[in-house]
Amino acid sequence: MSASEVEKLEKLEAYLRRTANALVETEKELNAERASRTEPIAVLSMACRLPGGIDTPEGFWELLASGGDAVGGLPSRWDSLGVYDPDPEAVGKSYSREGGFIDGAEGFDAPFFGIAPREALSMDPQQRLILETSWEALERAGVRPDSLSESRTGVYLGTMSSDYGNQQGHDLNALDGYSTGNASSVVSGRVSYTLGLQGPAVTVDTACSSSLVSIHLAVQALRQGECELALAGGVTVMSTPALFVEFSRLKGMAADGRCKSFSASADGAGWAEGAGVIVLKKLSAAQRDGDPILAVIRGSAVNQDGRSQGLTAPNGPSQQRVIHDALEAARLTPADIDAIEAHGTGTPLGDPIEAGALAEVFGPDRAANRPVYLGSSKSNIGHAQAAAGVIGVIKMVLALEHGVLPKTLHAEEPSPHIEWKSSGIELLNEARAWERGAERTRRAGVSSFGLSGTNAHVVLEEPPTATQAPSAKPTGAAPLPVVVSGRDEAALREQAGRWADWLSSGRTELPLADVAVTAARHRSHFESRASVVAADSAGLVEALRS
Repeated sequence: MSASEVEKLEKLEAYLRRTANALVETEKELNAERASRTEPIAVLSMACRLPGGIDTPEGFWELLASGGDAVGGLPSRWDSLGVYDPDPEAVGKSYSREGGFIDGAEGFDAPFFGIAPREALSMDPQQRLILETSWEALERAGVRPDSLSESRTGVYLGTMSSDYGNQQGHDLNALDGYSTGNASSVVSGRVSYTLGLQGPAVTVDTACSSSLVSIHLAVQALRQGECELALAGGVTVMSTPALFVEFSRLKGMAADGRCKSFSASADGAGWAEGAGVIVLKKLSAAQRDGDPILAVIRGSAVNQDGRSQGLTAPNGPSQQRVIHDALEAARLTPADIDAIEAHGTGTPLGDPIEAGALAEVFGPDRAANRPVYLGSSKSNIGHAQAAAGVIGVIKMVLALEHGVLPKTLHAEEPSPHIEWKSSGIELLNEARAWERGAERTRRAGVSSFGLSGTNAHVVLEEPPTATQAPSAKPTGAAPLPVVVSGRDEAALREQAGRWADWLSSGRTELPLADVAVTAARHRSHFESRASVVAADSAGLVEALRS
């Protein structure tokens, strides 16, 4: 072989080597891109405001585990309106005098957030509640809200049109220059502004699916690198009885105000208020940072009914498609799902359509001894509208934590309009154990279908094992300082009392060292401060109460 031929072969070999290396690098980049697009998202913490005086996830679980009913009478803020009339034909009245209402929805600690009294009065209560729950959710995740200023933290919140102080077409002289207090866009913007966040701030209104769509958007944003941490959820407060009056006119509301999900006695929606926020982060980042992980979002999807039987009518085929899409995004099959937190509004039309769609997805080839268990927290608290989806997520995260699928109320006799036999689904008309096992990963789906025709579905999974570092355990019983702070001395004393009540409630037992570390490192420190010293929890409670 001549020298020139050898040279040509060497050049060809070098070219092929470079090409092979480039292909390997391209494949690595494509695999990394695919992994990024499908990376699970960790749920770090949750906060909520729900009917029945529930203001913590722990309180929500107590209601669910006990089979409690949080639906009650109309709120005092409507007393002067004389809205109730048992006659279904009465114009401008509600034939239902019960629903799910948040206690003290009109209350707000404006100075805590640096908001002037006049502006606070003009603020939609939905903005006030979402500020409170966002702050609490961050602290529950071990994140000091004041540490996030200028960070790429996203805010994705679902809400619906506000009926608070609506002055359009009324007294224009009463406009006070604070119209932003009533703007839906400001529900998310208010959180970002207050905390100085610089990630996306998006308010979503797809009616009843708003908060689950918000969670889907937050998941997508985290995967695409648009933000590093995300607050997601939704809120609904009924400042006026307009919805009750409207649905009384349509005869679409349960007279007793209760959602009887998938029940033979289903007779219409029971309306409620609610607020819920969850903190989300990419799973790999949460594990790297040693964050607490309550659950994992494996996949999610959103779609639309398109032109169907009616603008507000549920659409079974679209519901099937959104569930299939969410499972595909999670790289799972229907056989991998144990339970569904359903939309389940308790209407004679909607529930059979939803159950039929679920049967089409989960029924084929389902083992008879392993049905998909079906439930809805609307039976406990009512339909919280824009907040319904995130409340369903919070419920299923709690179910994973406690190893129990709670009972769905008012469903002793399942709906005869649903073909239960051989459907692959079974109604949770009693609580069932759902404990972590070595052979099978526990997973659940959460559905939310909007009056707008926009549908959403999220697939949740139990957290990886050993996600939390062991508790700090000091040697001996040496006293430890626990710091408390507030905006002023009154707030400081109120905070100390709250901590004492929580520690003595018996809901949880934590090492004193964990409490001390959390108070010092993971809570915001305000102008008025104090420190107490104790050697055990009982001593800490006594010191705080003093």
